[in-house]
Amino acid sequence: MKKGDIIQIKVDKYAFEGKGIGKIELGNNSDGNVSDSFIVFVNGAYPGDTVSAKIRKLKKSYAEANVKEVLIPSSKRVEPRCKYFGMCGGCKQQDLDYMHQIAYKQEQVEDIFKHDGGFSDLPAGMAGFEIEDILPSENVFFYRNKMEFSFSELEWLKEFDKDAKNNKGFFVGLHVPRNYEKILDIDECFLQSELSSQILNFSRDFFKGRSISIYNTKSHTGYLRNLVIRQSQNTRDLMINLVTSDTNESLMKEYVAAIINKFPEVTTIVNNVSKKKASIAVGDYEIVYHGSGFNYDKIGDYKFRISANSFFQTNTIQAEKLYNTVLDYAELNGDEIIYDLYSGAGTIAIYVSVQAKEVYGFESVESSIFDAKANLEINKIENVSFVQADLYKTFLPFTNVLPKPDIIILDPPRGGMHKTTVKDVLELSPEKIVYVSCNPSTQARDIKLLVGGGYKLMKMRPVDMFPHTYHIENVALLLK
Repeated sequence: MKKGDIIQIKVDKYAFEGKGIGKIELGNNSDGNVSDSFIVFVNGAYPGDTVSAKIRKLKKSYAEANVKEVLIPSSKRVEPRCKYFGMCGGCKQQDLDYMHQIAYKQEQVEDIFKHDGGFSDLPAGMAGFEIEDILPSENVFFYRNKMEFSFSELEWLKEFDKDAKNNKGFFVGLHVPRNYEKILDIDECFLQSELSSQILNFSRDFFKGRSISIYNTKSHTGYLRNLVIRQSQNTRDLMINLVTSDTNESLMKEYVAAIINKFPEVTTIVNNVSKKKASIAVGDYEIVYHGSGFNYDKIGDYKFRISANSFFQTNTIQAEKLYNTVLDYAELNGDEIIYDLYSGAGTIAIYVSVQAKEVYGFESVESSIFDAKANLEINKIENVSFVQADLYKTFLPFTNVLPKPDIIILDPPRGGMHKTTVKDVLELSPEKIVYVSCNPSTQARDIKLLVGGGYKLMKMRPVDMFPHTYHIENVALLLK
């Protein structure tokens, strides 16, 4: 077997990040008796499928392949709702029944902790753990409160447009996987709302009709970069953020007037201006053209201010389930001192504050601290404070003037915790740690270090924040 070979394989398992697992026989082993099995990870295949697949990577103990054709489909497959499925990078599992999606996510979290983390089936608190049932998403479509679309002069030609001669022009939509230049020019998306798709199409027609230039990442010329739509799920707020390479006041005023006339539901419009060469939808500064420049949304009883560049949980309704799991694991009685690390805009710190004595949030990003303090005022919270601290370095000097924590809540980015932060947490030695993660692999790595420092992993619960994707949120409880 070699790279480029086409093989036929039956898939019987499912791995993290959505790869089907199958085995092929390579012939007799060294004893000449039993055939050796070789593991193949197959992108785009599900348990129960029999597929033909092309080998794209070959190692000593395994291979990776991409599906060429589904020969016998799994009974778990369903017809995807979106016509762009398979080309777009937004949804990877829309052709898999949702109940099986969450079942596989549960299995994957368990496998990661057992195989990568080294935890076993022993009772919780010894060398094993209890894994509670995953919390499914209330909505499997139209669940996102934020969508980020990109402008490009280059289009990724769709399968149903394969006869097109030219893929250069004016396009706005989503990136295809592993391609940062070409855009899948879409006219609908089932992740945010029908109104969001209407705003996308109107904006395309508005700027294309005026021959407005698109920013080119190679020549660093052109005006339009991104269209970001933020739509609150528990209030009626709707923000449009147009990211451009420069200011154009007359054009923006014309666009704003046209948008408000067509879509009176829009409550604020901002223009982020980015001089950066990199293709990121965050401006160096912003100009507010309509409304307050903010959205407001609620998680539970709490209201949060969201700026154009704020981090806010993308699935607002599911965020409440996530935060309730944190509260459930923390088992607060009102006397606790809590440290909330990677506190962002303060959503978790504020959410748990009513059941705690004091909460201290630690965050490195200055704008997030600014948003967090504004959220304290909005909710009239008086027992929460925020500290700007670099969590890639030791944050212990900031704690010298603070009471010692009874509980530490961790919610790091996908890369997990820095080893220095792990050491700091161990030195602070809280009785309880609640670890929230959007990446079970790095979470298992960090928890293994915490367990090595004297903690016991008691239980965990996955929460599905992103239907039709591989992403999994997971909450874990550790006790001393």
